Amino acid sequence: MPPSLCIFEDEHLTRLYPLTLTRPAFDLRCGISLLREKIARRFFDNRLHLFCRTYLADVVREATPEVPVNQLSSGPCLFINGRFILGEKLPAPGSQNMVWKKNGEVAAAWISAARLASLAQFTDGIIPTSWFDGLPVEQIDGTFIRYLWDLVHHNPVQIKNDFAHFNRGGEILGKIYPNVTLLEEKNIYIGAGAKIKPGVVLDAEDGPIYIDEGATIMASACLQGPVFVGAKSSIKMGAKIYEGTSIGEVCKVGGEVEESIIHSYSNKQHEGFLGHAYLGQWVNIGADSNNSDLKNNYSTVKVYVNGEIVDSGSLFVGLTIGDHSKCGINTMFNTGTVVGVMSNVFGAGYPDKFIPSFTWGGLESMEIYEIDKALEVARRVMARRKMALSPAQEQMLRQVFEITASERKF
Repeated sequence: MPPSLCIFEDEHLTRLYPLTLTRPAFDLRCGISLLREKIARRFFDNRLHLFCRTYLADVVREATPEVPVNQLSSGPCLFINGRFILGEKLPAPGSQNMVWKKNGEVAAAWISAARLASLAQFTDGIIPTSWFDGLPVEQIDGTFIRYLWDLVHHNPVQIKNDFAHFNRGGEILGKIYPNVTLLEEKNIYIGAGAKIKPGVVLDAEDGPIYIDEGATIMASACLQGPVFVGAKSSIKMGAKIYEGTSIGEVCKVGGEVEESIIHSYSNKQHEGFLGHAYLGQWVNIGADSNNSDLKNNYSTVKVYVNGEIVDSGSLFVGLTIGDHSKCGINTMFNTGTVVGVMSNVFGAGYPDKFIPSFTWGGLESMEIYEIDKALEVARRVMARRKMALSPAQEQMLRQVFEITASERKF
């Protein structure tokens, strides 16, 4: 029987709020793939297990019904931190227990069946890194996702790496209309059922372009690689999609987008700039809305992270929006703004750089967006895509409302 592979969340997942309020850290996107997908394909012979916070477990089970969730293996197990992107050298399980670290953080561990049976159980689904204390340590190459802006900054390289893994460059399976320009066709993949309309420019000279099955690139849009467009997503007429952008499944995107990640099922259909940003699921950006990703004084951007202000060390940090949040037309977001889960932002001027989850309003006033009203809107939005809010998703969102209550001090 092949050994088990356990992808887990550790205690540092809160640094990835608000996106990890509604999903495990390993379900974030960087490049073409989710973090857990990158790990699992490197160990395709292993039996996969997932460990996440207890209140997320039923939602994860719905999404991955074939995978055990929060169930320890009965045999030896290779543990991989869900925030870690493996390098070329993989952890090599052996005869003894072992932990692999990068810059002092636990990236992976090999645990025997005997030690697994003797370890104390945990009740919240998080595997603390102290669980691996006392084991022999080796160093390992790779990349930790410590903060949300890390996902965005590593996105261009990860698109290239994922593209190389899939090895589909030069495959044009969809429909190419007249007057489409493909630059460096060997770096372009167009999936079956995709449509590339007249006047589109796909410029893959500086990085690959991966257009998944059933996607539509409307007339006169320009895409500059590295870029990923997910299955059944639409790029609107005349859109300008610059390098380092990943657009997940079933999104509608227009205007100007640069070095950003749009997770899936989200819309930014109209004119306006989105840069160095990460949008969660079921997000809607109003027409002519913009975010700043560079300060006028060219200093590093400070970002609200789970109750603290953290200096990103970067000149470029844009907007982060949690799941099911929206903004009205002409909304202006300052550099490094963070919007929580299920918030509705609107009004003149620049709103605060941190908008708590379940907030209704903007610069002039804010009030609590009551959970039942927010859930009713979510049901309507999802029904437009012929999807339903499941009981597990509703229960998870109700718990997020309680978890984030201390943020709402107005």
